[in-house]
This record gives sequence, C-alpha cells and structure tokens, in this order.
Amino acid sequence: MRFRPISPDLLVTEVAEMIITRSGTDWTRVAVDGAPPAAPGELADRLADELRVRGRAVQRVSAADFLRPASLRFERGRTDPDARYDDWLDVGALTREVFTPLGPGGSGRVLPSFWNAATDRATRADYVDLPRPGVLVLDGELLLGRGLPLDCAVHLWISPAALRRRLSDAWALPAFERYHSTVRPLDHADFAVRVDDPAHPALLDG
Repeated sequence: MRFRPISPDLLVTEVAEMIITRSGTDWTRVAVDGAPPAAPGELADRLADELRVRGRAVQRVSAADFLRPASLRFERGRTDPDARYDDWLDVGALTREVFTPLGPGGSGRVLPSFWNAATDRATRADYVDLPRPGVLVLDGELLLGRGLPLDCAVHLWISPAALRRRLSDAWALPAFERYHSTVRPLDHADFAVRVDDPAHPALLDG
C-alpha cells in the first residue's frame, strides 16, 4: 500500500469536492468510518462545516446514537468482540430512520438520533427535514459492508500496532481485525486515510 501525506485541511477539501461533484438533484449519503482512536466524528464535523460553506444543507448523524438497547448489545457479555461487530449497531433503525428517507422517492425527513446508550433510553429526538440536494454525513465504527446505501465512504485506518496502543477497549481488537480481513474497507472506501498520527494523515493512492 502506498500512502501520500496530505494535510488535514486538504483532506477535507478533497472529500468535499468529490461529494459536490457526485451530487445530483437528490441527497448524497456519506460515511466517515473508523475506530474510536481515529476520531471519525471530528473529521465528519469538519466535512459538514466545509459542505455548508459550499452551500449544501447537511445533516450530521452519529452511529453511536443508533445503538441497540443494552439488553441486546450485551447479551453475550459486555466485552465480547463478536457482539461489538454484529450486535451493537441497530442497522435496521439507521436504515429506516435515516437512509430510506434519503433514498429514491424518499421524504427527506430523518431522525437524527434514536437511542441514548448512556441512559439506555430512546432519545425522543424530533424529525428534521433535509432539503435536496442535501448531504448526510454519518460517522461511526465498523460501518462498511452492512448494506448501507452510501454514495461516498471515507475510512480512517490505523495500523494494527498503533490501534493496539491507542484503543482503550483492548478487548474489541478482534472485532476490528475481523472487519479489516472480511470487509477490507481500505479497498472499498472512496477515501482510505492512514491516521496513525491524526495531525499528519496520509491518503491511500488508488
């Protein structure tokens, strides 16, 4: 794999430009995917700001707000890596409440959050309308390979050695190893970015 250094600002610019180029008259659905130490939410926030500057309406959504209830997430225990991979994200709710409304023939009316994992209760958030040609910017972990209808995917990659050092939930390492061996996000993302040092990212050359 050959990575070329890129500044954080230029990375945001290049991703935003691709999204603008690809967008049509409907919505564009973007995911920023990465393990927690890669801080996908921070890049997603910066990307959303850049798209707004360029005149696009943006809806930010975090996969962390679409987790399943604790009784289902932890049915196999709180530190089961396969459960983290298979059971934590409520793909059905995310599809129903966010992606389907922004798909062909959709209403544009999305639910920005669904479940508060800290309180283990529904967020009771209000629905919001995203006008055409708006952009959904979703952040989270282990997002690719789940059938989500994405128009653009950014994967923030941390090398295995760096991930072992930086991931606070060390028990979850097998989940990310499984993800990279089965889904191969580096091969399928539109932008694959090495972020061993977040201040000095490097973009995988196609």
